[in-house]
Amino acid sequence: MSDSRPLAATSALAPFEVRSFRFQWPADLLTSWAFEMETLILGWYVLVETDSVLLLTAFGSLQFLGTLIAPMFGVVADRLGRRTMLCVMRASYGILALMVMTLALTGLLNPYLVLGIALLAGLIRPSDLVMRNALIGDTVPGVWLAKAIGLSRTTMDTARIAGALAGAGLFSILGIGPAYIAVVALYGISLALTFGVSPPRLAQPGHAAAPPASPWQELKASFVYIWNAPEVLALMLLAFLVNFTAYPVSMGLLPYVAKEIYAIDQNGLGHLVAGYASGALLGSIAMILRGSVRHPGRIMVLCIVAWHVLMAIFALQETKWPGFAVLMAIGVTQSIAMIAMSVTLLRITPERFRGRIMGVRMLAVYGLPLGLLSAGVLVNWTGFPIAVGIYALFGILCTGCITLGWRTVIWR
Repeated sequence: MSDSRPLAATSALAPFEVRSFRFQWPADLLTSWAFEMETLILGWYVLVETDSVLLLTAFGSLQFLGTLIAPMFGVVADRLGRRTMLCVMRASYGILALMVMTLALTGLLNPYLVLGIALLAGLIRPSDLVMRNALIGDTVPGVWLAKAIGLSRTTMDTARIAGALAGAGLFSILGIGPAYIAVVALYGISLALTFGVSPPRLAQPGHAAAPPASPWQELKASFVYIWNAPEVLALMLLAFLVNFTAYPVSMGLLPYVAKEIYAIDQNGLGHLVAGYASGALLGSIAMILRGSVRHPGRIMVLCIVAWHVLMAIFALQETKWPGFAVLMAIGVTQSIAMIAMSVTLLRITPERFRGRIMGVRMLAVYGLPLGLLSAGVLVNWTGFPIAVGIYALFGILCTGCITLGWRTVIWR
């Protein structure tokens, strides 16, 4: 049994088994910081070098290719432990970042090599969030999940702010090669901290272990569980929807908005990303302060609808600072909606299925690359405001249909 003394940083929570958080939080923070620096640096590099919104959206899409195999990562994590998987994954991030740094410093980097490396990273990166959330579910009692997930999300939100500003600043001052030295260093420190995460808990004495099933049988069992649990199925559909319609605007198209609509440089892009992340941080803090959440399904649905409405408003902005303000509001609604969704999912998922279910949950993120690629084509055809308006309307209509169809498990 791991040490149960509370962290000073988690004083907002009750004393519970949080030994792994002593290392998980800073490791997650540095990993997220490196993610954001990479995304901004490489996204801007691809757009400037190719002047193609389609290649920009292709770059964003490739980073989420691994959502297709995230369920199997969850199966392996249930068998080997979250720490082992996190260490392997974060070592891989560092190796790929080292490749980009080396190619950039030697003058051999080009946009197509960036796309190739993004493809390799995209096979692994989506499963990082699976491991983080599964660790929280292992550690935190249900009554404290909203606070714990809110605290966990602050690592991503603060890292997004710092990573965007630091990435833009280093890139503009030093160039891509020296900027990537910082990215490699962040991944290295994160890996070292991840070794301190608690190992898998041993079965209680007197409880016989179930005979191991094959990985494919375990994966099949997770899909059967989801199909037979209407509340889980509804959450999966909503997760896919927001990834398809909402996230592409804030997670893939911002370099296009900065360059083509607002006519600002990479530092201005960093400000936009930081504005969105600041709003998300405020939303996470609000959920921490609120504590136990009543009717998380209702909160989730209302925030998803507000998120899409704000997207349409953002698409009409023609200058940087009004767009910054709307992006901050989008960040607030996005954060509250996703925390409410994660709280609901972790509360209703049995521990033995947790890694697998959270892995299957990542399949919903596959909506993001599909949404990005579709958005790239639509922006070329109709322009940015009309394309985002279409996405917003479609998202609101589908949210209403899903909520109506599963109203007894989502709303009531």
